[in-house]
Amino acid sequence: MEEKDLKEIEKRLGYKNVDAWINISEEEKEKVYEFAEDYKAFMTECKTERETAEKIIEIVEKKGFINIEKATNLKPGSKVYYNNKGKSVVLAVIGKESMQKGIKAVASHIDSPRIDLKPNPMYEDGGLALFKTHYYGGVKKYQWVTIPLALHGVIVKANGEKINIVVGEDENDPVLYITDLLPHLGKDQMEKKASEVVTGEALNAVVGSIPLSEEVSVKPNILKYLNGKYGIVEEDFLSAELELVPAYKPRDIGFDRSMIGAYGQDDRVCAYTSLRAILEIDVPERTAVAIFADKEEIGSMGNTGLQSRFFENAIAEILEKYEGSTDIKLRRALANSEMLSADVNAAFDPTYSEVSEKQNTAYLGKGVCITKYTGARGKAGSNDANAEFVGKVRKLFNENGVVWQTGELGKVDMGGGGTVAQYAANYGMEVLDCGVALLSMHAPYELSSKVDVYMAYKAYKVFMEKD
Repeated sequence: MEEKDLKEIEKRLGYKNVDAWINISEEEKEKVYEFAEDYKAFMTECKTERETAEKIIEIVEKKGFINIEKATNLKPGSKVYYNNKGKSVVLAVIGKESMQKGIKAVASHIDSPRIDLKPNPMYEDGGLALFKTHYYGGVKKYQWVTIPLALHGVIVKANGEKINIVVGEDENDPVLYITDLLPHLGKDQMEKKASEVVTGEALNAVVGSIPLSEEVSVKPNILKYLNGKYGIVEEDFLSAELELVPAYKPRDIGFDRSMIGAYGQDDRVCAYTSLRAILEIDVPERTAVAIFADKEEIGSMGNTGLQSRFFENAIAEILEKYEGSTDIKLRRALANSEMLSADVNAAFDPTYSEVSEKQNTAYLGKGVCITKYTGARGKAGSNDANAEFVGKVRKLFNENGVVWQTGELGKVDMGGGGTVAQYAANYGMEVLDCGVALLSMHAPYELSSKVDVYMAYKAYKVFMEKD
């Protein structure tokens, strides 16, 4: 057999990832870059789960979505949202079919790794006022020192008043800062394991250094400033949720501006793309739903995470106002549903190629990534999607111009991770992980490809609007 015949067989019968940039038109490339600018603007404003939920509701209300509490007489094409404690949101566009035949859902999460303040954070030592912290989610602690940090969150005062805090984002704002040991004195530190180079208890943020007077030290001066600025006292920190996040703005990466650097792309990249997708759904065959959950980075716990019943409650409310809800109707609606668990995966990094199995890893610029299973070691903690559903999604993407790839989260025994897929699958629905591949995932500044971001948006849109 001649070489040209072998190549023809390989081309016709074989499989390999395709480069998304090469396989789209110049017109679509322009859309990719335009979409990226909107995405960067969104990421600039949304650095916490509260801010993201608030922004999502602000956007959808302008597009005609109504709070489910106020909605009546739902019909095909009706648009509603469910606000769960200001930290998680469910959007729905009512479809033509009965909800008992199932919904088409895309579920992302809007929390990201960060540094939280402890309940009683403020102390003084060595002429400095500092905040004690407790990191949130899976972080490399050493990445969070010596970078500018912004403070975001809320403080609830003793009288019930809620104060919103954002310090460090405006160019004229001060920022906070976690110190590190200078290399001249770091001999012992440099001999430690990376996980111990900076301990959790060492992530103390510097917040001031001027004493109130010769007799009174620095901490009272900072408390005086905070009282004058926000009307709070030290005890108010006990009823606060304050988060330190990188004071970085999203930026284009690379001379060709093909990539985006930003904090919190895990998983707000999937949140934004699924938001844009559902905003463009008119009257779907089956009800289209976008879920924006909290607490995924710590196991989806709490009453705003997907291990709670907030999603189920939202569907029950919508079902009740559309066709009347009973327990069996709700169970049928959930069990007959299909969902894309919209979460990121790890892109191949040539600098650290030893952690990836090249044939089964995602690559930057090769489209949205579907992941049949996540988990660790022997797929522990994974949903492991059914082949029939993977085939259906694959067909849908191929027929609608979605450039996609597949990938695992590293080599089999290298580590692993999970998503919300397993919790949605508990209802009996079909679930498949599908999201954007990132470099430097969980770092203070993560890297994505603009074309992958755009393909995620296309994937979520065709999934929700086509059956």
